[in-house]
Amino acid sequence: MEFDDEAAEHRRLFRVETNSPQGKAVFSLEQGGAKAPKNAVIQSFKIVILSNKLNLLLPLGPIAILVHYLTDNKGLFFLLSLLGITPLAERLGYATEQLACYTGPTVGGLLNATFGNVTELIISIIALKNGMIRVVQLTLLGSILSNMLLVLGFSFFCGGIVFSRKQQVFDKGNAVLNSGMLLMAVMSLLFPALLHYTHSEVHAGSSELALSRSTSCIMLVAYAAYLFFQLKSQPSFLPEGEETLDDDEVPEISKWEAIIWLLIFTAWVSLLSGYLVDAIEGASVSWNIPISFISVIVLPIVGNAAEHAGAIMFAMKDKLDLSLGVAIGSSIQISMFAVPFCVVISWMMGEQMDLNFQLFETATLFITVIVIAFFLQEGTSNYFKGLMLILSYLIVAASFFVHQDPDQG
Repeated sequence: MEFDDEAAEHRRLFRVETNSPQGKAVFSLEQGGAKAPKNAVIQSFKIVILSNKLNLLLPLGPIAILVHYLTDNKGLFFLLSLLGITPLAERLGYATEQLACYTGPTVGGLLNATFGNVTELIISIIALKNGMIRVVQLTLLGSILSNMLLVLGFSFFCGGIVFSRKQQVFDKGNAVLNSGMLLMAVMSLLFPALLHYTHSEVHAGSSELALSRSTSCIMLVAYAAYLFFQLKSQPSFLPEGEETLDDDEVPEISKWEAIIWLLIFTAWVSLLSGYLVDAIEGASVSWNIPISFISVIVLPIVGNAAEHAGAIMFAMKDKLDLSLGVAIGSSIQISMFAVPFCVVISWMMGEQMDLNFQLFETATLFITVIVIAFFLQEGTSNYFKGLMLILSYLIVAASFFVHQDPDQG
């Protein structure tokens, strides 16, 4: 009898839906039960915050804000802010994945595509508000380069070491399609730069900006078509390389908990990003390194560390298609969505951000995409290919370390 009472109480507190659209178990809190909300909040906190060792870096965010107001050490403040954002970016991805569990594959894919690089978008929008257009361009470029060379390189290398006795394979058709999308992105950046450096504008000073804005709108249409193709025509393709849930896997938190955590992490990232952007110039002076190096190399590596680690783990589990989805898919999202989106947003703000990333940066991206296309064309990977990509990234990093940006020099 006591067991029956306990079971009834359990049913009153929780409802299990096994007939959800995805065929997964969905746990939701029922109304009634005074202790249920409190217990649910504690349990959700344990799952989201205490279950991930990377969250040990979360206190660095508040510490960074204290350092900002109590000291003048811009370098330390910038470093603490950057490290504090790292776990937030990872938890944003986690909350998005949890929310995607309660949607169909189409909405879930759109969620992953939208929030996959929300940290870069937040930093970029705040920098645009501060008139730091060049920092936006360099940060987005750095994210593309690090994903294509560093993340994919370490994925190939680590996967090749773990599976040294076999050849790892991935979907060659998908890889070729993604290479084409990256080349299209390069083309959109190349023409404004060529127009600028050949001095062939019809209306000097305005044709370049007009071309950038019209091209950005076209790129957004192309990215929307790309998502539609992946989600509808080719459901096996993953827009952001997010791991799909197995049939017997259930979400760890409820839908509303996922939404609330998503809002919390987005707000916290926005707050820290504001401080981070303000500290970039001070950190450059304090560390005596170019702003271009901080924006292109340091920000993307540390800010996306969790996402990068996930891609490497996929490769070590012989899931290279997921690794490519994270690395190449993220590069496509930034180049085909984030970059033109920032151009359009700056247009609305009255700023004049264009797609002319300058000759040095555009050439670097073009060569990188060509290298990646050659490495992907066979549909196979090994540790040697990974090592070559890593070394290529080191060459890029060294180049930006000695490169003086003309807009900041």
